[in-house]
Amino acid sequence: MEPEQNPENIELTTVCPKCKKTVAQNEYNNNLKVCPHCGSCARLTARERIAMTTDSFEELFGGIISANPLEFEGYSEKLARLRASTGLNEAVVTGRAVIKGQPCMLAVMDSNFMMASMGSAVGEKLTRLFEQAVEERLPVVIFTASGGARMHEGTLSLMQMAKVSAAVGLHSDAGLLYITVLCDPTTGGVEASFAMLGDVILAEPGALIGFAGRRVIEGTIGKKLPDDFQSAEFQLQHGFVDAIVARKDLPEKLALIMSLSGGQPAAQDTTDEAESEGGAANE
Repeated sequence: MEPEQNPENIELTTVCPKCKKTVAQNEYNNNLKVCPHCGSCARLTARERIAMTTDSFEELFGGIISANPLEFEGYSEKLARLRASTGLNEAVVTGRAVIKGQPCMLAVMDSNFMMASMGSAVGEKLTRLFEQAVEERLPVVIFTASGGARMHEGTLSLMQMAKVSAAVGLHSDAGLLYITVLCDPTTGGVEASFAMLGDVILAEPGALIGFAGRRVIEGTIGKKLPDDFQSAEFQLQHGFVDAIVARKDLPEKLALIMSLSGGQPAAQDTTDEAESEGGAANE
């Protein structure tokens, strides 16, 4: 988002979407968009998340985009508008990253792109990411934030649940680590597939995590659900989440988990040193 113009140097403020209290914009941004009053975490763009989490990031598979296989009316035009407004080609950004010195493959979903719904392009990007991770013997970290399967692609969207889950299985069979970080919201077909398949499942405080909506479940079972139902805290209490981690602590926590699982520090660039000794070695 472009910074607001402020020629008179007036202190800019924002309103927390949860507690509705006013916060100075600079304080809010410096606190990683976490409200200092209630601790609620605002939704982030994929680029914001990558910037605050990684030491370095190299995007992979960025050219994979959705088609309109069902010729769903208005879908192609909506995709074009979203690409222009968000600067993203799809609802997930994938690539090779280093987090606090630990190399990994990283995927970050962006709810600004069609609520980060999972269509065939999202499924293909994630599948290729796991395949690349197997090839390079790297752990995978995924930040999930999604409304679920993308209705505009029908059955092809639902098929991505099995497709990505199969890729997760191959990565697991190779003895490699997979960490998911469940952000607000993680729902539908994403929650019902790869989001809950992590070897370690973390969540941000207060994140909405679940499959069907509250009203659908209450109507089905004929009972009133607890007020905190489907919150990260509820999921932790019932064993679906391993830990709730504050946003500022996520990079350190992810790096620690990767290092404990046998991860290796990122390779250092030794080109200058090698050249000083008479030239870089050829592989």
